[in-house]
Amino acid sequence: MPHDADRLRRLADRMDVQDLVDRYLAGLDEAEFDDAWARSIFTEDGRFQFLMGGHDGVAGMAEFTAAMMGKWRRTHHVAAGHLVEIDGDRARVRGNLIATHLHPQEATPEKPPGRSEAQETPGAPEPFQVGDRFEGEAVRTEAGWRFARLAFEVVWTRGTPPGRVDIHDS
Repeated sequence: MPHDADRLRRLADRMDVQDLVDRYLAGLDEAEFDDAWARSIFTEDGRFQFLMGGHDGVAGMAEFTAAMMGKWRRTHHVAAGHLVEIDGDRARVRGNLIATHLHPQEATPEKPPGRSEAQETPGAPEPFQVGDRFEGEAVRTEAGWRFARLAFEVVWTRGTPPGRVDIHDS
């Protein structure tokens, strides 16, 4: 049944590309973006695009991501609605994302019993939330699926945005 084998392969590819998105976002939330992480997500010439800047190539991607994410104490990214279209060794993925960003605090006070880390202390800036659409192009490599391009488009924001950020296009 070659048709069933093709369907199974396409299903596995779709799940692998969806997993690629989820691994990217988990790395952001866990603040684990080193060169090994970048190489597990992007191709050598991979491109990242966002409102605050972009980066070309896997070289320097970890440092770029660290600078972009370094202004937050914690983040929480939730993606949904993954649409994955497989075309041989290439794939297109689209979806929606809600990201919550907690501002750093000058001095972290003792956490009162029963309060989670996400609950802000009085006077702290309101968390910054962003609703994004994301879309990307992934390619099958010898090491698995990797992004050749990943882009985010801001649809809405709520809360206190970050201060000035020194991230430049490369």
